[in-house]
Amino acid sequence: MGEKVRGRRLGKRLSPGARAAWAKSSYADDGYLPLWRHMSDSAATAGLLWDRWLPEQVKRLVAQALPGGFADARALAVWLAGVHDVGKATPAFACQVEPLAEKMRRAGLAMPTMRQFGEDRRMAPHGLAGQEILQDWLVRAHGWNPRRAAQFAVVVGGHHGVPPDAAQVMDVRAHPRLLRTPGESEALWTAVQTELLEACADDFGVRERLADWRSVRLPQTVQVVLSALVIMADWIASNRDLFPYGVDGTDGTSARTDEERALAAWEGLGLPGPWQAQEPTGTPEELFASRFALPDGARPHPVQRAAIDLARRMPGPGLMMIEAPMGRGKTEAALAVAEIFAARSGAGGCFFALPTMATGNAMFPRVLDWLERLPDAQGQRLTVGLVHSKAALNEEYQELRSRGRQQIAAVDMDGDAGIPRPGSEKREAPAGLVAHQWLSGRKKAMLSSFVVGTIDQLLFAGLKSRHLALRHLSVAGKVVVIDEAHAFDAYMNEYLDRVLSWLGAYRVPVVVLSATLPAERRRALAEAYAGREQRAVGFASVAEAEDYPLLTAVSPGHGPVQDAPGDSGGGARVRVERMADDEAALADRLEELDDDGCVLVIRNTVPRVLETARVLRERFGDDAVTVAHARFVDLDRAAKDKALVDRYGPKSTSRPKRHIVVASQVAEQSLDVDFDLLVTDLAPVDLILQRMGRLHRHARTGRPARLRAPRTLVTGVEWGAAGVPEPVSGSQAVYGRHALLRSLAVLTPHLDAPESRPVRIPEDISPLVQTAYGDEEVGPAGWAPALAEARRAHETERAKKKRGASVFRIGEVKSPGSPLIGWLAAGVGDADDTRAGRAQVRDSGESLEVLVVQEHEGGRLTTLPWLGKGRGGLDLPRDAVPTERAARAAAASALRLPARLSKPWVIDQVIKELEQFYVDAWQAKESHWLAGELILPVQADCQTRLAGLVLRYSQDDGLEVLRETEG
Repeated sequence: MGEKVRGRRLGKRLSPGARAAWAKSSYADDGYLPLWRHMSDSAATAGLLWDRWLPEQVKRLVAQALPGGFADARALAVWLAGVHDVGKATPAFACQVEPLAEKMRRAGLAMPTMRQFGEDRRMAPHGLAGQEILQDWLVRAHGWNPRRAAQFAVVVGGHHGVPPDAAQVMDVRAHPRLLRTPGESEALWTAVQTELLEACADDFGVRERLADWRSVRLPQTVQVVLSALVIMADWIASNRDLFPYGVDGTDGTSARTDEERALAAWEGLGLPGPWQAQEPTGTPEELFASRFALPDGARPHPVQRAAIDLARRMPGPGLMMIEAPMGRGKTEAALAVAEIFAARSGAGGCFFALPTMATGNAMFPRVLDWLERLPDAQGQRLTVGLVHSKAALNEEYQELRSRGRQQIAAVDMDGDAGIPRPGSEKREAPAGLVAHQWLSGRKKAMLSSFVVGTIDQLLFAGLKSRHLALRHLSVAGKVVVIDEAHAFDAYMNEYLDRVLSWLGAYRVPVVVLSATLPAERRRALAEAYAGREQRAVGFASVAEAEDYPLLTAVSPGHGPVQDAPGDSGGGARVRVERMADDEAALADRLEELDDDGCVLVIRNTVPRVLETARVLRERFGDDAVTVAHARFVDLDRAAKDKALVDRYGPKSTSRPKRHIVVASQVAEQSLDVDFDLLVTDLAPVDLILQRMGRLHRHARTGRPARLRAPRTLVTGVEWGAAGVPEPVSGSQAVYGRHALLRSLAVLTPHLDAPESRPVRIPEDISPLVQTAYGDEEVGPAGWAPALAEARRAHETERAKKKRGASVFRIGEVKSPGSPLIGWLAAGVGDADDTRAGRAQVRDSGESLEVLVVQEHEGGRLTTLPWLGKGRGGLDLPRDAVPTERAARAAAASALRLPARLSKPWVIDQVIKELEQFYVDAWQAKESHWLAGELILPVQADCQTRLAGLVLRYSQDDGLEVLRETEG
């Protein structure tokens, strides 16, 4: 089999005192697991994780840090997992279960009761205790330098998610009685701890390696991934279904060897191994034809061919940034590059990070289709995950989860019946893709081999939060693709740059995609990935490149390389005109279309969307205007998006002759739609260009004669006859005056004067973006004072954002040999993938989400009546857990409240009023869809009142917030 599961002799060779120490107990049946047994189980599990699950990319990272290479790396992982709970052989831990503590006392290990210890006992959590015991043993028994010992021992100290900080270490050292009871039994406590460590050193094969490891400077990246591997091994080995134990401290199967016990558990877990990518050969045309469903006669774009060529030419996998116009197949290029990078680096999967849940949901089926077309080398089963806060409501993902659902329990290695083994027809999902049950939940979902998720999931790797090591392990073994990199603000970029610096240190291949990336951001991303030692070499040229499309590559240990592949796609010439910020003027302009043409109007705020829609409906009728923005319940939002793509997408068969869509920024990125005319509020120029990407997007015949040339009308500005135009206040609140004025300045030469020229796409994309985000003076001379004032305010705000981001952001990678002690000090606890955590990495402020239901006379609650697929009008009883169907429909009716209801001065009042609708019966564990959620009941007219405001909801317009006098 090529692997050895150790631990056969550990329990038999121990003294009565060492055998009396316990690790796990059950209040349900008084069962318990001896410490030696859990140490053996954990070590065996770590060995199986190493052999059967861990990607080669991570193994190599650890191996390169050790003198014995891969053999040392595996032995170290197994050994650390084996000793991780040695801190349970202390009075501070053992006193917690009195019958088991008394058994240890009878073996000579005296200890106070838990009450006698009092609060002091909390200063020695068993992870920290184990770190101290292991470090002391390495120093005392093997002559290690204390700092060298700490870089290994901290893996034990952090196995519950947070490495100890210096103050905690000092506290436990100041209270030695927590580790060993003073007096006659102190020597026996020391002997038992030493005996367990000596036995592990022998049994897990590291005794002869300790002398060589004594001089190792362990990189922090290696400390992190080893910590994560130990956490995984501990969690699996702590699962009583996989590793059973009885009331007498045995597993009830005394005839089973330790090897058989571990293998039975692994078979029961059924965790598929990593992707084993094979480097694709052949031409780019052959590769694309085999991986993607291309139209007949389609050939790769020049940027796609260049990306494949550059990935093959790079000295080693690293960072590649692909800047190219919309519609040039950057996604397919990224997946092709990811396959090449994975084959060369040993990556075991891929993480595709997108700016929003909507873009993530849209990307998920595309990634699944790509996976289905990958060569199936050895019948591999590949784990997949969709990771964002609403993933459980995605029907395609839920179908994969239901196919991959299994009972997790140990398998009888000698029996014929029981759970199907991995790869059998009974268990395998089509094409070997499975959403594995164990790889679910907030802490583990990112550990699947292939993950599509929001950018938050990557930014969380820079947030000081519990179990951060698991999140780092989840990306350390993958290729990471970051889409729409231009969509992140200064605050998010602070987190992204720090995460990229760690990804570079892990040697994780990264592909960054953008249509409109400012040159300084390009340089910042490249320098962050390269790291401090490399970034001084040749990186100024990264920002100086003016070519477009543009590829930029950085390989570890090498300077940046850039390639300009040119563009063969059909270009567009977009006429840009200014228009007064007046709804009636807009209606007059659209009336000139003579009942012909599909128009997209993009407003920067939801109130402007709704007001524009109201005026246009009065002029053209309700059926002529559709609204799209983010303030719809999830099911309505999904239905809206689908209807828009069905009408205006590339495969539309029901495109109306005339229609107006009034949308917020949701139309910028996530929807593949095509319109004849674009009207847009002024926005930063890169977003204006993104919005232009929805204009004449698809090759179509039969466009209205007046709209055969693409045209964009820019509004949302008080133009004035003279002086500096002033963007409307709502737009300034969203984007800032500085970005808007510079956008307007670079667009001015294209605005409707006789000598103006159209915006050429793609030729003008890079010049417009680089000039708008550069430092050179722009705009008419008379604008200079206003632009200077706006810049000062912008720089002040940006500095504030940087300071804010630094509060909970992890530090840079320190030099090899620096222990992880204090790595997550002053962090956010478990708040990574939560409402508070998402607010932390997005600087969005904490927001409130509610489940919208309908309240009828007498107080009866139901789901909203119009929900499709039989989900509308389902009963939600107040005195019982609703049915699964009704509860899920209610959960899919989530709505994020506007920011004005989440401000510090009002949020407490809002929550207090919402808690009036708290339903006790829904807080049971059987009600996982509804437990802990805030409920917002609306009346038959779909209105309610909250914090002195009227909230009105409709299927057509979503949520509207009015003052009492307006409602």
